[in-house]
Amino acid sequence: MKGSLIIVGFFVLGTLCGVFHLIPIDIVIDSKVSFYALCALMFSVGLSVGNDPQTLKNFRSLNPRLIFLPIMTILGTLAGSAAVSLILTHRSLTDCLAVGSGFGYYSLSSIFITEYKGAELGTIALLANISREILTLLAAPLLVRWFGNLAPISAGGATTMDTTLPIITRTSGQQFVVVSIFHGFVVDFSVPFLVTLFCSI
Repeated sequence: MKGSLIIVGFFVLGTLCGVFHLIPIDIVIDSKVSFYALCALMFSVGLSVGNDPQTLKNFRSLNPRLIFLPIMTILGTLAGSAAVSLILTHRSLTDCLAVGSGFGYYSLSSIFITEYKGAELGTIALLANISREILTLLAAPLLVRWFGNLAPISAGGATTMDTTLPIITRTSGQQFVVVSIFHGFVVDFSVPFLVTLFCSI
C-alpha cells in the first residue's frame, strides 16, 4: 500500500510540474527519459529474479495443475478488458486490452503504453493497475471467504510475488506462498510482451 501511495505521489508531482511548467517538456521528450527509466526497471526486475535462485527451485515443487492459474488469470483479465471495451465505446478494443495487460504492474505497463499510445492512455493504465493492487490488498479476506484461497492470488495479477504477497500469505495460508510467487513471476513476465502486442496492433 505504501509503495502504491509513493508512486501516486510522484505521478501527482509530475502532473503539477507539467501544469506549472516547472520542467521544460522538451527536455523530457527529446531525451527519452521514460525509455531509459524502463531499461533500468527491466534490469532491476531481472536482477531480483536472478539473485534469488531459491524461487526457481521452489517452482519445481508445485502441483502441475496450478500451472494453469496464471494462464487463467491472464485469460480472465483479457476477457474482462474486452467486455469493458463494449461499455467504453470511445476506446478501442486494443486500448482496453493493453491497459488490462498490465495485470497490476503499473510502473512497467504505464511506461510502455505511454511510449506507444501517449500520456493519456498511459495515465489510465497507471491508475487502473494501481487500483487492481489496492483492491487486492483491501479485499483479500473477502475474496478468500467468497471464492476460495486462490482468488486473491488471481486478483493480484503480477503483484503476487511482491507487494500483495504478505496479505495473500496471511489470508490464504503459508502453503500458498510458492503458488503466489510462481503466479506473479509468470504473469509479470507476460506483461511486456502482451502490452507491446496490443499497443502495436
